[in-house]
Amino acid sequence: MSDFTEIWSYLSQGPLLWLTATLAAYALGDAAFRAAGRRPFVNPVLVAVVLLGVVLWATATPYATYFEGAQFVHFLLGPATVALALPLWDNLAHVRRAALPIAAALLAGSATAVVSALGIAWAFGIRGEVLISLAPKSATAPVALGISDAIGGSPTLTAVLVILTGITGAIVATPLLNLLGLTDWRARGFAVGVAAHGIGTARAFQVNPLAGAFAGLGMGLNAVLTAFLAPALLRLFL
Repeated sequence: MSDFTEIWSYLSQGPLLWLTATLAAYALGDAAFRAAGRRPFVNPVLVAVVLLGVVLWATATPYATYFEGAQFVHFLLGPATVALALPLWDNLAHVRRAALPIAAALLAGSATAVVSALGIAWAFGIRGEVLISLAPKSATAPVALGISDAIGGSPTLTAVLVILTGITGAIVATPLLNLLGLTDWRARGFAVGVAAHGIGTARAFQVNPLAGAFAGLGMGLNAVLTAFLAPALLRLFL
């Protein structure tokens, strides 16, 4: 047992272990997602988060140690976000025809995401750093962390809230939009991208390529607009 403890202590300090663990957890999550017939409630990101959380808890590994090894995956968030411009370019004609509805939906969606989160939290007595950290939770992670840090929130807490928002959106979006009878793939994708950023966008691509392209557009535009709206709307609750 002591030999195993010594080996684990050695391995846990190396970056390769936690990078491998992250990739393995997602691979298992994706396998579970496929085995479940791609049902949205078996979200691969959710499964991976739970698996990694259990491993970190069981091994008493600090998050800082884990992140030191897994930060390469975090780095790839930026290039992955930029790469979403490719399917958007392929559907540029659709975007041009829907420019006005896109602008209106973006403003409504971005404002609602910020105000609803802050309003509900404020009503439950949440104040200070926690309240501030909620403001950018619907923006994509790299942008949300920057906004949170700039306005006095906790980037770490914001990261958790961003992930929870994305997972929740990816799970409920398809059933909810089906229930509402929304059949336009452009509108469905854009709504998911604005509300659930990258994780929701990944889900939209799984459902329909056009929805995925518009989800990427919604995610990108919402990130830019949230950078302006979040600090301004936050003043109403402080």
